[in-house]
Amino acid sequence: MTADVDRERPGARPAEGPGGGPGEQPGERPDRGAGEESGGYELFRDDWGIPHLRAADALALARAQGHATALDRAWQLETERHRVLGTSASHLGAEAVDWDRFVRRARIADTARRCFDRLAPETATWVTAYADGVNEGLAEGAERAPEFAAVGLAPGRWEPWTPLGVWLSTHILFAGFPTKLWREEVARRLGEDRMTLFATDGPGTAGSNGWLLTGARTATGAPLLAGDPHRFIEDPGVYQQIRLACPEFDVVGLAVPGIPGIAHFGHTGHVAWAITNAMADYQDLYRERLRRTPDGGVEALGPDGWYRVHAHTETIEVAGAAPEQVEVIETDRGPVIIDGDPGAGETISLRYPPRVTGELGFDVLPALLRARTVADVDTALDRWVEPVNVVLAADTAGSTLHRVAGHVPVRPYANRLRVVPAEDPAYAWRDGETVPLPRTEVDGPAGIAVMANERGLAAPLGVEFAPPHRARRIRELLGADTDWTPDAQAAVHTDTLLASSRQLLSLLAWAPALGPAAERLRDRLLRWDRHMDADSTDATLYARLRTDVVHRLAAHPALKGVTGADDPWRSAAYPALFRPWLAAVPRIGYALESLLTVGLLPYEDRLALVAASAEAVAAAADETPPAPWGELHRLSPWQALPDLAPDGVDAQAIRPGVAGDHDCVLSTSSVPGVTDLFARGPAARYVWDLARREDSRWAVPFGASGVPGSAHHRDQTPLWARGALAPVVTDWNLLRRTTPHRTTHCRTEENPAMTAPTEPAASATPALRPAVHEQKVEGFGTVRLVPVDPAADAELLHGWVTEERARFWGMADHTREQVREIYEFVDSLPTHHAYLALQDGVPAALFQTYEPDADPVGECYAVRPGDFGIHLLIAPAEGEGAVKGYTEALLTAFIAYVFSDPAHLRVVVEPDARNEKALARMVRVGFELGPEIKKPEKTARLAFLTRAALGLA
Repeated sequence: MTADVDRERPGARPAEGPGGGPGEQPGERPDRGAGEESGGYELFRDDWGIPHLRAADALALARAQGHATALDRAWQLETERHRVLGTSASHLGAEAVDWDRFVRRARIADTARRCFDRLAPETATWVTAYADGVNEGLAEGAERAPEFAAVGLAPGRWEPWTPLGVWLSTHILFAGFPTKLWREEVARRLGEDRMTLFATDGPGTAGSNGWLLTGARTATGAPLLAGDPHRFIEDPGVYQQIRLACPEFDVVGLAVPGIPGIAHFGHTGHVAWAITNAMADYQDLYRERLRRTPDGGVEALGPDGWYRVHAHTETIEVAGAAPEQVEVIETDRGPVIIDGDPGAGETISLRYPPRVTGELGFDVLPALLRARTVADVDTALDRWVEPVNVVLAADTAGSTLHRVAGHVPVRPYANRLRVVPAEDPAYAWRDGETVPLPRTEVDGPAGIAVMANERGLAAPLGVEFAPPHRARRIRELLGADTDWTPDAQAAVHTDTLLASSRQLLSLLAWAPALGPAAERLRDRLLRWDRHMDADSTDATLYARLRTDVVHRLAAHPALKGVTGADDPWRSAAYPALFRPWLAAVPRIGYALESLLTVGLLPYEDRLALVAASAEAVAAAADETPPAPWGELHRLSPWQALPDLAPDGVDAQAIRPGVAGDHDCVLSTSSVPGVTDLFARGPAARYVWDLARREDSRWAVPFGASGVPGSAHHRDQTPLWARGALAPVVTDWNLLRRTTPHRTTHCRTEENPAMTAPTEPAASATPALRPAVHEQKVEGFGTVRLVPVDPAADAELLHGWVTEERARFWGMADHTREQVREIYEFVDSLPTHHAYLALQDGVPAALFQTYEPDADPVGECYAVRPGDFGIHLLIAPAEGEGAVKGYTEALLTAFIAYVFSDPAHLRVVVEPDARNEKALARMVRVGFELGPEIKKPEKTARLAFLTRAALGLA
């Protein structure tokens, strides 16, 4: 498949027409804007105000990008420039001092200068052209932006190295080095063995999704690439939709304001790429010993003894307060970012790759714009440095790429975990050496690649990763179809299943001695579909329960050393900037699933704790019924200044209530135990179509303009809030040409095609449902396994499980409604599944599967990797009394289905110990009997069937 690039030009003419610019008509002289002296450029906009830039050459285009960005995002650009320099407090006041102090100590501006000086000459010229464009547009952009007048700020001047500083300051905390401070506190207060007790993704670093579908899974036969980067949501947004076109290239993508080109998410018409945070660890903290010399200098203790280090003092101007002094010290490891006065205590330095190597990876950016194949993207990314990313790419020829890009130094594993001693040479980086970066193939039977910050491709490079739920759910959704289209990707972007609720709900299911109100709460939440939908009051009830459990864990004696008055968040030893990484309650909230599973409390204590929370939440719910989740779960974006829109017209638009939660694919991340508001979420959404680029889609949280009150300031918020996407317009004839000095804004009606398609309802007739497994059994017939539909099958299943012969199933006294509710709960679990077995189309048995480590049975024996549990109930009328060998024939198909997955190494069953008939049958099939186990509802006998027993090993 090839993209029809020519149709994206006016009149379908070649890329460079007789008029001199790309695609101009004969005799046509378009309006020229700023930068004309270096070749000129044109500015077009679509109905969403998104800038489409066209210039005579790449340098003129870089200048145009800087100029257009200054017009649309002047306040944002100047906010970022001041953050690089550590001068934000000069106009924002005392609340910005902590950041200013950090970036000065970390020497961000000096590092940016170093990295700029090492750029290839042609890249340095290109970056300089962008900065020149910014400077040309800032004055006019500042006139439009009311924030400048509000704080009495005049726009400053961008230096050629400023874009590199913006990139550094934006990503310096991306790898989460403050987590090492938290681990140090946990080890010191709770013991070395508890250092990684709270291991999960840290604040602000995880939630991004990306996926690639090969042509085997799309309607067009060409690849699709889609996803949504997850960051702190800022207003204006951190991503800028833009198109950059010149005779050399024509690229659409998501740029970072202040950075030339398109770094992370782009489509050239021939090849597209996207990234997620690899969760790699590549920044180290060193415990330094410093002392003051008689002449006022500073010395540090290194592997070879004491030596003099760089030290100087800077002044931070503070609006409305006295200036503050900051001493900037740098040892051989790196800049000191946490101080104790030299001679008075330990300090901590930061070592990060750009400071060490003088390389940031900006030489990659122009190469990406010129890329035409996956091989071009791959070669370019070999020079990438920071941050370390997982990359997916595909081109119109069907080639694909799945790799890690960036710089990870070679050093001891301990460096990844904690603060290490500066004077010990064992913890030094190996000069010039980097860790080999993993890559894998995308092509294969599945035709799916997913990146979601999980412990996957980048596992050798990090310590803590996102839980696997988002990645698993995306694969599950994508695996359900082979006819995907760009519009259909919205169903994946907006999926709200909260798989991480499983453990808490499992404990709630077995919570002992609940009162009537708590029992009603339990029954309601066990019926809940576990989707954090905006209109769901059950989602709100779950969030209340989760919050109460988090608070009870925080108050538990087992965590006393890091909670309450001992919370590291309260420590004066660390700058306030690092408090989000040091606060115990958010840590408990993010790690709740693992804390409720193993390691911290005995099973009985966990049950008791959840039971107490259920009682408290149930009592509160009787007094204050839960509101829909979307009324509580609202966006709370970061703004350098409060909203300055005229008459507050955008006051509500900036804080929409939306669906989702931290571990949903729709990762709108509240802080469990702290607030239901969220500041982190999809900072953009994109779908890149490699068949027809004009069928691609995108959206951002607010709009193309950063100017309060403009028509395109927040016109995409309704799209973003409901998960819809705007079209990527590539036909120049459908765009409006404007001069760079006057921008026309126009609102349009939303296109119904932007909404996510509805999924077909499951068939009420089992024989008409798609099968997960089909097998012809000689002398028996064709066995098909189809998913149970709880509503459609409730009557059938109720009749089966309430028969006397099914007493071991434990539902003899259940009503039809109770049976339906049980299987709705099972259907909501990613680890448990229920199927009807059909013999030649007739229901013959109920077959259930489960992952033992996600089931109470896993508490009763030592679960091995590859264990897979099953339950089997034969239909009454068609039982084995009617046909000899009936159950064994069904078991043949069931076991074949289980072992068709190579990850399943051993089947586990646990029939009632009194069910001698079932146990004898298992032995005949090849199961080996295990010990008896005590479960709340019965005494069971474990039995195991291995691949080796069937000759499959």
